[in-house]
Amino acid sequence: MLLDVSRATLADLDDLVPLFDAYRRFYGKTPDAYSARAFLRERIESGESVVFLARTDGVPAGFTQLYPLFSSTRVARLWLLNDLFVDDGMRGRGVGSVLLARAREHALETGACELMLETAVDNPARRLYERNGYRIDDGYVVYKLAP
Repeated sequence: MLLDVSRATLADLDDLVPLFDAYRRFYGKTPDAYSARAFLRERIESGESVVFLARTDGVPAGFTQLYPLFSSTRVARLWLLNDLFVDDGMRGRGVGSVLLARAREHALETGACELMLETAVDNPARRLYERNGYRIDDGYVVYKLAP
């Protein structure tokens, strides 16, 4: 099995959109490939996110999407690993770990002080994150407000 991970460009949208739409469905959203494509196109064109696309023997297998953030107290960049998805048929083959490693490598390449993620408490991928060195941050509380 040949696994390749590359930074996604607009030329990769046809491979990326079905994975992104499946990711959204995993979180209970209605399938909407049109909106998925428009969202990804805007993020990639504007440089508002970095998307890494994994292919196994040339077949799209998964992706991760990172958003840039900044820490005022550390006066440094950090990255939010907001999305990670591996196609059902490709799970258990190490694709998720390779994507996490590429995200970490990108954080190092860009001089980031941290790579963070958040996920649902019942997400089975938590085991994957913990196997790859992520730890629960019990020093902060997350508040949210819908405007």
